[in-house]
Amino acid sequence: MKRALHTVIFFLLLIGVWAALTGDLLWLGIGPEEPLWSPYVLPPPSIVGQYLWDNTLNGKIPLSMLITLRRLLIGYAIGLVLGVPLGMVAARFKWASDTLGVLALGLQALPSVCWVPLACIWFGQTEAALLFVVIMGTLWSVLLSTQNGMKNVPPIYARAARTMGASPLRTLVSVTLPASAPFVVSGMKQGWAFAWRSLMAAEIYVAVVSGFGIGQYLHYGRELQRMYQVIGIMFIIILVGLLADKILFSPAEKWLHRRWGTDKE
Repeated sequence: MKRALHTVIFFLLLIGVWAALTGDLLWLGIGPEEPLWSPYVLPPPSIVGQYLWDNTLNGKIPLSMLITLRRLLIGYAIGLVLGVPLGMVAARFKWASDTLGVLALGLQALPSVCWVPLACIWFGQTEAALLFVVIMGTLWSVLLSTQNGMKNVPPIYARAARTMGASPLRTLVSVTLPASAPFVVSGMKQGWAFAWRSLMAAEIYVAVVSGFGIGQYLHYGRELQRMYQVIGIMFIIILVGLLADKILFSPAEKWLHRRWGTDKE
């Protein structure tokens, strides 16, 4: 609770400084008489907040969030389904580690936006293009984390299981995978972050008539020079990322580390 309070106070202070510099606190006698920047360059929090409030009430932001999250969840799920088994193969076989593992390491370093031109050429301005970019942003991170997690399991665990008569499959399912779960969840969290950034890049450049996502509103805000819209959408993007980490991944990661005695606290 104390840590959460520190976080809230810190962000409130940042917003307060922003409000003071852009003229929102002049009625309190705080800040310069003339804003340091034009509202077209850096709008005050009041204008950004009004934009978010109005477009939440009229349903535009909730609808675009549903469209974006649907794309994200589908692409992320496909990336997990492909990445975890491939990571297991790369951890189990040296030839796979020397080939697939090296390929994943190289492609993970590739910025997600680099997949957008290929996706547009291969799939056109379609949902498939957006999903392809999200999958490419997720797959390689999950693959590498699964591979590293399984390699970091102490060999004594598997030897002890085999000594007690466990089959290779039973050893994999009951010993190796659970012991590597904390590392896999860390990779899933990293894969989520990559997928989220990938989708934002894809929605900015790929105009899909089936539905406008959050990234497309960000793009249109830039095109129409509506900085209040750009900053408002950026706040939403940041908020979704923080909520996913604090509500989903961090609790699961901490529980698994406590379960296997690998926590540092």
